[in-house]
Amino acid sequence: MRRKILRFVCALTGLSIVLTAVFIHFVLYWDYSQMMKYDIAAEAEYIRTGIEMSGPAYLAFLRRGERQPGVPLTRITLIAADGRVLFDTDAGAGNMENHLSRREIQEAINTGLGEETRLSETIGKRTYYRAFKLDSGEILRTARTTESVFISLIRPIMITILIALIIFAAAVEISSRITGTLVASINRLNLDNPEDNVTYEELTPLLSRLKKQNDTIASQLSGQRKKQLEFTAITDNMREGLIILDRDALILSCNKSALRLLDIRRENIENQNVLVIRRDENFRRVVEKAMSGFAAETLLSSGERHLQLIANPVMDQDIMGMVLVILDVTEREDREKLRQEFSANVSHELKTPLMAISGYAEIMAAGLAKPEDMRHFSQNIYDEAQRLITLIGDILMLSRLDEGEESPPAEQVELLALARDMADRIRSAAAEKGLSITVGGQEAAIMGIPGILEEMIHNLLDNAVKYNKPGGSIQITVAKTEKETLFSVADTGIGIPGAEQERIFERFYRVDKSRGKAAGGTGLGLSIVKHGAALHRAQVEVQSDGKSGSCFTLRFP
Repeated sequence: MRRKILRFVCALTGLSIVLTAVFIHFVLYWDYSQMMKYDIAAEAEYIRTGIEMSGPAYLAFLRRGERQPGVPLTRITLIAADGRVLFDTDAGAGNMENHLSRREIQEAINTGLGEETRLSETIGKRTYYRAFKLDSGEILRTARTTESVFISLIRPIMITILIALIIFAAAVEISSRITGTLVASINRLNLDNPEDNVTYEELTPLLSRLKKQNDTIASQLSGQRKKQLEFTAITDNMREGLIILDRDALILSCNKSALRLLDIRRENIENQNVLVIRRDENFRRVVEKAMSGFAAETLLSSGERHLQLIANPVMDQDIMGMVLVILDVTEREDREKLRQEFSANVSHELKTPLMAISGYAEIMAAGLAKPEDMRHFSQNIYDEAQRLITLIGDILMLSRLDEGEESPPAEQVELLALARDMADRIRSAAAEKGLSITVGGQEAAIMGIPGILEEMIHNLLDNAVKYNKPGGSIQITVAKTEKETLFSVADTGIGIPGAEQERIFERFYRVDKSRGKAAGGTGLGLSIVKHGAALHRAQVEVQSDGKSGSCFTLRFP
């Protein structure tokens, strides 16, 4: 910009100087020409007066070689009325042609005065001629070449050129400084706040325009930033992982869940190809299929975690990119596995009593049972049927707890009174094994569902009786603190190994399968306790050294 302005100013200045000089010298040339004509006319009058006073002899002193210093270098010619040259200061008169046909001579003969400017045939230069008719009838002609005018202009031209160079140099320097000042002022403009600048008035419309554009851009950026923050807030709070890729599978955006699920760091994925961060054949296959324009999905496994990867291409006549959604389906897969195990266990648990009932009934129907065995077979059929009923009841209870069916409304339940009531119900079974049951603690009321609480406590007490040692004891304790209410059942039974304590709440899981079968349990009691505790927002804990005794504690908020 600075160079362009400087070149423009220099060109304009130079053109102005040249045009001004040409005009001035044209005017000077015109003035000098007029002055030359005036001088010739005055000199002609002077010579005519000399001829009339002294005769033709006066002309002898006017030859150039004999002319006195200071006398103008004017060519003087005396021509007879018939056109013969009688005298000439620059050439021999006898050698010159007849001048009667010359225009200035004809005008002088006819009007007394004639003028003509033309190329002289004698001296070969452009010459101005002025002719006078003398009283004697002869013609006196004076002439001067136009180069005398140029000679007179040489000094002014040289001075003009010198002045022009000085002016041009000064103009270049001044324009350079002015341009520098102008450009510096523009460079110092605060474009972030255009209206705060104190500068040239001519820039005010531009600065106002910039202010409006800045406001518009700021508003648009604010809107985009707000949308970006909203998008980031939404995606970062998603449980699902979200990765946005360009057409080359480079990562454009990745939320926190994706980083967590894929176990990668954000600084390791910037401008990275997604195939680099996860070297997995299924992962690669799904991404490459999406890059070819087809949606795809797969299941990824990493240790105990299961991830479902869904890839969808983004199309606009051509593939613009793709979106990867990562779902943590570990719980779903675990539930499916548990469901399959549960189905297998239920089938097995139902099959055992049904086969026993079917066997006894078949023997009795075939008449193979002795009369004295009929009572024993009938009792076995009854016991297996009761076991089957209990198992089905427990399964239905778990199903209701799993599916979150609408439960009866919660009401205030006194745990100590409930503990005493449930202890009385199981005393007969405990007495058969010589077990003593004690209930202690303090009164504590909680909001709960009585039927489910009874089932939970019954299962804990039932296990304490079944897996206890003969002559052992069961201690039921209710305690209340500022933050929670505790209900615990401690026994002196066989204990639970530490490695098994996490699994005892699984359905149909038994620490000692042979003893569990002999005790007659369904394997669902502790699962019901766990699900019932979750329904009451309580926690269930177990403590045991694995050799003797165990203690189950329910913590109600």
